[in-house]
Amino acid sequence: MATNGQQQGIDDTLGTPDNPSRKILTVANVITVCRLLLTIVFLVLFIRNENRYIALAIYAVAACTDWLDGQIARRTQTVSWFGKILDPIVDRALLFTGVLGLMIRGELPVWVACIVIGRDVYLGIGALIVRRYRERPIDVVYIGKVTTALLMFGFCDLLLGAPVIEGLGLANVSWLPLLNSQAAPAGLLFVYAGVVCSILTACIYTYKGVLVRRESLAGRGAEA
Repeated sequence: MATNGQQQGIDDTLGTPDNPSRKILTVANVITVCRLLLTIVFLVLFIRNENRYIALAIYAVAACTDWLDGQIARRTQTVSWFGKILDPIVDRALLFTGVLGLMIRGELPVWVACIVIGRDVYLGIGALIVRRYRERPIDVVYIGKVTTALLMFGFCDLLLGAPVIEGLGLANVSWLPLLNSQAAPAGLLFVYAGVVCSILTACIYTYKGVLVRRESLAGRGAEA
């Protein structure tokens, strides 16, 4: 019969979204670190203006692992604090490299880059505030994953630069390429959808953060 200490040791090896483990060396975390390394390789190739298709392939592989590590962690019950903290950081790094590179080359509207990066800075500050009231970070919401998928797919298409389609003529402003009469890669439509989802995600996380703060203050009041 297992002792309490042995049972506790067994429990400590498992991790779920609601009760992450403190393990660092897991398959999911290794994949996350590899995604970070691929992001750095992509950025170097992109800045040096190396083969665009090789850079795109590396970016696409890195983007696909975002889904893979989360699935492995949940299915093998190896969700960890390290992974929950590192995963969104690596996601942001991958997005930022694509955003900044495309913006510098004039292939992405500046306002899109400002919203994508600004939202993440806002959520990062919000996460620090939430930690004052609860150690466990707010769980990733589904629409946040949808946002990442839309943006990454759109950025991959912009990096490829094809297929280019004619402007839809839905707007008469210069800062909405493709929605106006200006031709652009079709991936820009996914980027626009991702921007809308980004704003919705920020609103949802803000609401959840307010609830965490309210519950924490209510609990402190009850203990007083």
